[in-house]
Amino acid sequence: MVAAASEMQKHLDRELAPGLYLVATPIGNLADITLRALSVLARADVILCEDTRHSRTLLAHFRIETPTRPYHEHNAARERPRVLADLETGRRVALISDAGTPLISDPGFKLVRASLEAGHRVEALPGPSAALTALGVAGLPTHAFFFAGFLPPKSAARRARIAELKDIPATLVFFEAPSRVTETLADLSVVLGGREAALTRELTKLHEEVLRSPLPQLAEQLAEKPIKGEAVIVVGPPQAGEVTDDEIAALLEGALRQMSLRDAAKVVAEALGVPKTRVYDLGLSHQRTSE
Repeated sequence: MVAAASEMQKHLDRELAPGLYLVATPIGNLADITLRALSVLARADVILCEDTRHSRTLLAHFRIETPTRPYHEHNAARERPRVLADLETGRRVALISDAGTPLISDPGFKLVRASLEAGHRVEALPGPSAALTALGVAGLPTHAFFFAGFLPPKSAARRARIAELKDIPATLVFFEAPSRVTETLADLSVVLGGREAALTRELTKLHEEVLRSPLPQLAEQLAEKPIKGEAVIVVGPPQAGEVTDDEIAALLEGALRQMSLRDAAKVVAEALGVPKTRVYDLGLSHQRTSE
């Protein structure tokens, strides 16, 4: 602890160069913040927060009195010129999100690009990330992964987006609000079938929970017992021999010459061992395209 205090003091005594600092903050457990993050937040001239009320808990806990300003998706266009003006005058600006690493499903990309184009220093301070934390505990392949952020809120658009991602040869990582987790898992199951998956919630907090099962079982489990708290869903990559949409469509085309879509979906689903809803939705999609 003495060494940690000494290291912290070294940072605090050092002059902080003008520029924009992207500071990762805890996703739940306040002890996960880094010494460097604390030193930058303490020395900055202003801290841009997604929600100043939310960030006040973190700053008060570490007795950081740096002034804060809101910077979020609803005011970013208006605030960006003001931030650039601050940087032009040599101020030190820190950007934090409500939790985790800034810019990951949070505003800030346009600010970073504008700052770089204006020749200002931009520095990122690594730290907590819900996506990487979930990936680490999911028990699924980590050599290649694709972070897809939040899926669309409506089922039809959500399934369409999942279909776009289904052939990516990597583990998929999604953020989801607790109110939509059950529906999202059901749609993932329909489009991706029985892939291995994990649902994580309340990561690093007292009630952290990780549920690991194939998608259909996970969807069924959540339908019976909805969760509370922000969630991260991790889905394994495509497996060798996994049935493709083209294979389903080819078999479905022949079946539709002899029976209704509902009956054809049942027959094809049983023949290929895939969810009937997946076959039916694919048939509907092809019908709409033909019309």
